[in-house]
Amino acid sequence: MKSRIKSALSRAKYAAVGAAIGAAVGGLVSRNGASTGGALGGLVGATLADLRSGADGVFADFRSESDDADEADSDSDDAGATIELADE
Repeated sequence: MKSRIKSALSRAKYAAVGAAIGAAVGGLVSRNGASTGGALGGLVGATLADLRSGADGVFADFRSESDDADEADSDSDDAGATIELADE
C-alpha cells in the first residue's frame, strides 16, 4: 500500500511540474494557450512519470516484447541470409 501511494505522489509531482511548464509556455501566446498548455503539460508529465516508474509502468508490455526480440536477434546464426521472392 505504501509503494502505491508513493508512486501516485511521484506521478502527481511530475504532472504538476509538466502542467506548470506547459502553462508558462502557453501563457506566452495567450490566456487560452496557457490553459491548453497546462493541460497538455500535465498529461506529458504524468506519462513521463509512468515511464520512469520501471517495469510496472504503462509500457511494461512493450518493453518486455522488445527485449525478447533483441535477444532473439542476437542468437540468430543467419545474419547474412537473403530472402527469395516467389514468382507469380
